[in-house]
Amino acid sequence: MKDIASKLINLFKQGYCTPQIARIARKLKEPSTTIHYNIKKLEREGKIVTYGAIFDYKKIGYGYCVYVFANLKPEKYDNPEEITAKIAKDPYVESIDICSGEHELVLKLRTRDVDEYYEWVKKSIKLYGFSKIISLTSLKQVKDGFVEVGN
Repeated sequence: MKDIASKLINLFKQGYCTPQIARIARKLKEPSTTIHYNIKKLEREGKIVTYGAIFDYKKIGYGYCVYVFANLKPEKYDNPEEITAKIAKDPYVESIDICSGEHELVLKLRTRDVDEYYEWVKKSIKLYGFSKIISLTSLKQVKDGFVEVGN
């Protein structure tokens, strides 16, 4: 059989997942049609934006997780939404938030290792207009996307 695991992982990272309606129906002891109707309603109302998979990142080769607290150069801060839209397209960026306080942005990154992260930092300082970054390395993930992970 053809191995398309990497293609599937890339699609799952982009939200190409669907709920398991039969499994939910069994858990809630409700008919599948009721589950389907309510899920579709939540989607129409914009309460569900997308679905995603929870990965064992070490097993898919992205076991180095780091949180980056970033400040932007003054000329970049006038429109943080524009720069964060650009940063969000970066394949290493799992999440990004515009914040108040000491740092303007908080990013969650996934790379293969510290060397790959270091290369990302060197490239990103110029590319995204960071004036300062502080890194915080995750030692072990316990919960992701409201789901406890059993490592």
